[in-house]
Amino acid sequence: MTKGKIAAHCAHATLACYKTIQKANPKLLRHWEWTGQAKIALQAKGEDELLLLQATAQSLNLVARTIQDAGRTQIQAGSTTVLGIGPGPVKLIDEVTGHLKLL
Repeated sequence: MTKGKIAAHCAHATLACYKTIQKANPKLLRHWEWTGQAKIALQAKGEDELLLLQATAQSLNLVARTIQDAGRTQIQAGSTTVLGIGPGPVKLIDEVTGHLKLL
């Protein structure tokens, strides 16, 4: 994917996580908003790794939302391109993503 497409998909994931946590845990959302809304972009090796990371995050009761491409430009329709995790406790998120490299 191009840098622009990656950025757009990351924005989609952020919004999906925001909407989910807004309903599930508004208190945690307010804390995240008041403390700077941290976001970190990391690299995964592919769709299979994204799905494994999602399952791991969900097993720890973290919000974890994947984004699938519509297939209008560079990527095949339905391909999982990005995973958003959080907001949540840093310690838990690090359990899931601590081994990944920065994007």
